[in-house]
Amino acid sequence: MILEHAILPVVPGREADFEAAFGEAKAIMAGMPGFLDLTLSRSIETPNEYLLLVRWESVEAHEVGFRGSAQYRRWRELLHGFYEPFPVVEHFALVHSA
Repeated sequence: MILEHAILPVVPGREADFEAAFGEAKAIMAGMPGFLDLTLSRSIETPNEYLLLVRWESVEAHEVGFRGSAQYRRWRELLHGFYEPFPVVEHFALVHSA
């Protein structure tokens, strides 16, 4: 299992539209092979920033399976216009938990 992490900087004033679009977009990701679950959280200190955490079975499930899919085009159409600047996405492997 790997954890995808992205801070999503949404253009100020477009937060409500982003949240509505994400409501549709999350179903696209949730239907992909290798997807386990996701959370989207909004920053208290910086209300136009969101934290996206997605658990995947593998990096390949995200990078090749999801991003290489026809469904990813729709995800991109729904969400990519909200970001300024474009988010950096990283993958993490669990070291410790409690």
